Formats: sequence, structure tokens, C-alpha cells
Amino acid sequence: MARDDWRLFTGDGRVRRVEFPEPPPWRRFGPARATPPARPYLIGPGEADVVNAALHLRRPLLVTGHPGTGKSSLAHAVAHELDLGRVLTWPVNSRSTLQDALYRYDAIGRLRETSLRRDRGEPDGDPGIGSFVRLGPLGTALVPAERPRVLLVDELDKGDVDLPNDLLAVFEEGEFEIPELARLPREQERVEVLADDPDAEPVPVVRGRVRCSAFPVVVITSNGERDFPPAFLRRCVRLDLPDPDERRLREIVAAHLGEEALAGVDDLLEEFLSRRASRELATDQLLNAVFLRAGGVGLDAGGLLDAVLHKLGGTV
Repeated sequence: MARDDWRLFTGDGRVRRVEFPEPPPWRRFGPARATPPARPYLIGPGEADVVNAALHLRRPLLVTGHPGTGKSSLAHAVAHELDLGRVLTWPVNSRSTLQDALYRYDAIGRLRETSLRRDRGEPDGDPGIGSFVRLGPLGTALVPAERPRVLLVDELDKGDVDLPNDLLAVFEEGEFEIPELARLPREQERVEVLADDPDAEPVPVVRGRVRCSAFPVVVITSNGERDFPPAFLRRCVRLDLPDPDERRLREIVAAHLGEEALAGVDDLLEEFLSRRASRELATDQLLNAVFLRAGGVGLDAGGLLDAVLHKLGGTV
């Protein structure tokens, strides 16, 4: 039954203080340094076997599928289940480069700090290079450790056409060089640098080289916007996540919102499956609709269902 009191904003221009309701479980945030809570993740035994094959082979897992099929969430599910810590994430866009993922050196910041120290008359004007080198997500994943880290390379198909080939050497060798550290004199061969993890201690780098002791668990996602070169594909294990059927959708709703959320959602499921057959829809759009329905929102009024279950492709 739809409620009339669910509207927080009315558009009448009157100032009022309202109590915000609890957000959906997947839109709750904690302190910046806190490890994100584990979210339910459902995967079939066939798909799980492909993940295990990649783990045994120490090869990157290339995950494809329509938006909302759980490609990015898979990395977090693996990290949680195998107790591998926080997921290191590299969100790829058209300007992404391999060096951004490996490390960044803030030469201007170091020069500014050196000038400030000299202006203050400090005897040692050199602040040291380590505080101005920060490893990127890929660089941090390659730091030697007892257990591998999980690296999510999100939407690699949005990157430059040469980016997959640029990754080949790093994936094969499991190491990279930081030239700014490699050319330091022998007495400075060991430098501690910053990592792409708020919980990590400074990382020692010797003679400018970072080499993993255990190859990281690399999950690469792609929405299929373009093809990858064969040399890159043969170094990956391929997993294509299918669109969930009605049974799996019901399991997903129950896992995220509880069994009670399944009451009275048959029409939403039918509408979602009908619309998905002719256009691209994501599973989280169905979860949004079910969450609103459970909160007493009338989804059949004023095109609200169309706003929630809008198509993902084409002109907006």
C-alpha cells in the first residue's frame, strides 16, 4: 500500500526540517578510513569455477557482461571471502595511463617544500623524495606481501586503445621501475614511499624497483565497448556474467533486502523482465524499485517507475 508521507521535497518553496529515512543498504557510507562493509554477492557454480581457475593460474580475470550484472562487485566478493583486505581500485577513463596506475611523483611539491625549509633556515633543506612518491593502485598491488592484494581495473574498455598492450609487461614480469628512485646514489638505495591504501604503512623500495612476491588477484571489467588485442586476451581468463533470470533476481532481492521484500514484487519483476527484453537495464535498478515499493512509495504514479527503470543505452 502506497503512503502519502514518503515525499520529503514538495516544491512549494517552504523551508522545513525533515527526518531522512534510512538509505538502501548499498548506499550507506561510513568513515573515510573504514573498510567498506561486505555486500551480498550471488554467483553460479560455473562462474565461480572460472574465478577459481584465474586464482590458480595467477592470471588476470577479464569480466564482461551488461551493466549491473555484478562485474565490479565480484572483486569485492573475492577479497571478502578470501580475507584479502581492502580492494585496490583503478577506475579507467580515456585519460588513464599506465604510470598513473603504477606511481606518481610530485616534483613540484618537493621543490616547494625544499624552498620553505630553506626560508625557515633549516640546516637540512632536502625533505627527501619518499614523501613525494605515491604508488598507484597497480603499484600498490605489486608490493611484496605474504598474501596477494585484490586489484580492480574497472572499465578497461574506456581507456586508450594502447592501454591493454601497455599492461602486458607488468602482468608478465610482476615488477616495474621508478626511475626517480633508481638513479639515486647507493647510500639512498632504500626509500620508503606512500601506498594507495589509507591503512598501509610506508612501503620500502630498494634501488627503484617494485616486484611482487605473490601476483595480485586482478579483476578487469569491460562493458564490451571495444575489442582487446589477442596478446592481451591470451594472458587473461575470461568470464562473461549473464543477465540474471527471474529465479536469480528473486535471490538477489532477498539477499540485499531480506525475504520480506519479496512480498508483492511479482508485478515489478514482470515489468523489469519485460523492459529488459527490449532495452538495457541493470539489476540494481530493480533493487531500487523494490526498495521504494517496500518503503510505501507508489511506483505507478506520475511515471515514477519509468524514472527508476530507465534505459541505459541510447540518447537520454
